Amino acid sequence: MNTRHAPLAVIIEDEPNLSQIYALAVEAAEFSAKTFLNGEEALNALKTLQPSIIVLDLHLPGVSGDEILKYIRSDKRLANTKVILITADSGMASVLDPETDLTLLKPVSYHQLRDLVKRLREAF
Repeated sequence: MNTRHAPLAVIIEDEPNLSQIYALAVEAAEFSAKTFLNGEEALNALKTLQPSIIVLDLHLPGVSGDEILKYIRSDKRLANTKVILITADSGMASVLDPETDLTLLKPVSYHQLRDLVKRLREAF
């Protein structure tokens, strides 16, 4: 697939294998993927990037996922960015659910994420 003109999806997940699986899933849904394994690096990148979708884990090194979510929701440039929260922390997931476009509890499969991202893409 030619990702040159594909909308951007940012994957923020500190587990390298999951990050790779998520990236492949969003690419299969016709997005280009940029991955970050560290919350601080992701937050710094979001100051210049304008992704269509962000796949966000909560428990990250550097800066936590809930802090990144607060930043995303406070930045007018990212007002139309869809946030998919993927976490194993069901308590925080329910607290943050109103701030996300989609909240998923781990484990999340490649096929599940690909299909959900395709549906979100249709909303653009």
